[in-house]
Amino acid sequence: MTGPPPARQDVALTPELVLHAYAMGLFPMAEHREDDTVFWVDPRRRGVFELDRFHISRSLARRMRRGGFSVTVDTAFEAVMDRCADRSETWINDEIRRLYVALHRMGHAHSLEIWMDGALAGGVYGVTLGAAFFGESMFSRRTDASKIALAYLVDRLRLAGFLLFDTQFLTPHLASLGAVEISRAEYHRRLRAALEETADFTAPALPATPQDVVQRNTQTS
Repeated sequence: MTGPPPARQDVALTPELVLHAYAMGLFPMAEHREDDTVFWVDPRRRGVFELDRFHISRSLARRMRRGGFSVTVDTAFEAVMDRCADRSETWINDEIRRLYVALHRMGHAHSLEIWMDGALAGGVYGVTLGAAFFGESMFSRRTDASKIALAYLVDRLRLAGFLLFDTQFLTPHLASLGAVEISRAEYHRRLRAALEETADFTAPALPATPQDVVQRNTQTS
């Protein structure tokens, strides 16, 4: 597959080029925070969440019912990106940050935030195209904050009509939350189907209570 050209210091990437790459099944990364170049990735095995099979565990359901948090959408996109990058190893360099902030302003990148005691406690961000959501990264500064963010995110994607939730790679943490791995060929098949449909990340209203999310997604076994 022929993809976008590799990024060079003298060639500025554009948000439009990044969207074109996503439509082809590629995504950009940097080697590390200080690297000023970006490369394209098309993994042989791809991590995804099966939206129609996602279930909130009993322990997380109990935590969500206790409350003590609030949820917002697209109110702190740059802060979520910066928290996701605030770790010893990250692929989010200045160029990646610039591109995704631009995508956010274009309406193609979104964040979901979890607040506790007035502070940003957890969150997730990603890119939308058609009926596909490409998860980029999430963070947690309080116990279970990223898990709560994921539960609200999956609930929103289902309500909005998304067909694909791409996690890029399958990490042990994502696997513990229910993500699975599929082949590159299967991923591209699902991607094509999702790009033929439309979904609006901003359309669903925030659930009135955590119980609403729990009831729609609670594990029954």
